[in-house]
Amino acid sequence: MSDAASMTALWWAVIFSGLYHGINPGMGWPLAVSAALMESKHSALPKALGMLATGHFLAMIGILLPFSLMMFLVRWEVELRVVAGLLVIAMGIYLLINRRHPKFLARVHPARLALWSFLAAMAHGAGLMLVPIFLGMCAVGADDVGHAAAQSLMGSNVVTAFVVAAVHTLSMTLAGGMIAVATYRWLGLKFLSKTWFNLDIVWALSLVSVGAFGLYSALFVH
Repeated sequence: MSDAASMTALWWAVIFSGLYHGINPGMGWPLAVSAALMESKHSALPKALGMLATGHFLAMIGILLPFSLMMFLVRWEVELRVVAGLLVIAMGIYLLINRRHPKFLARVHPARLALWSFLAAMAHGAGLMLVPIFLGMCAVGADDVGHAAAQSLMGSNVVTAFVVAAVHTLSMTLAGGMIAVATYRWLGLKFLSKTWFNLDIVWALSLVSVGAFGLYSALFVH
């Protein structure tokens, strides 16, 4: 697979993972609907979505940024990508076995949506899902040509981490926002209570799939 094709595939993975997070009610769009209905203001909905997006973005960058700052990323990038893939797979298996939601998520008041979104993304391994994809982006076209090149690459990786987190969060917000707007304007809480769907199993399997993709791209895609 060419570098251009690999990079395109990785960016699409960032976008689709964001869309999936947005559709998943566990990432918070029902809370945005609830906040808007409680305040009885149209403006409350985009405000709530913005707070959810802020928390999600901070969770994504909180996971990605440390990897972008690793000076030894160039020399040990394959090993790091393998470990990241295994971690994501392990997280998916853990969620398949342990189906209970962390209790501390239920203790966060809906008014603190940014904090809730940050904690939810961390607890569900949402940021961890992006690590193999991000490391794949850092590896595409990267050659170990010395300390100066490593410093340059590290700076580039920091920018990439922010862009990946931003693109992913934007995709999530658009997907969740469309569902939230439809529910708030036309469907209402009655629809929400009757059609609540649980994507825990799909989420866990998607983590395993992303981890497996990360392992494959690290070991066999050059």
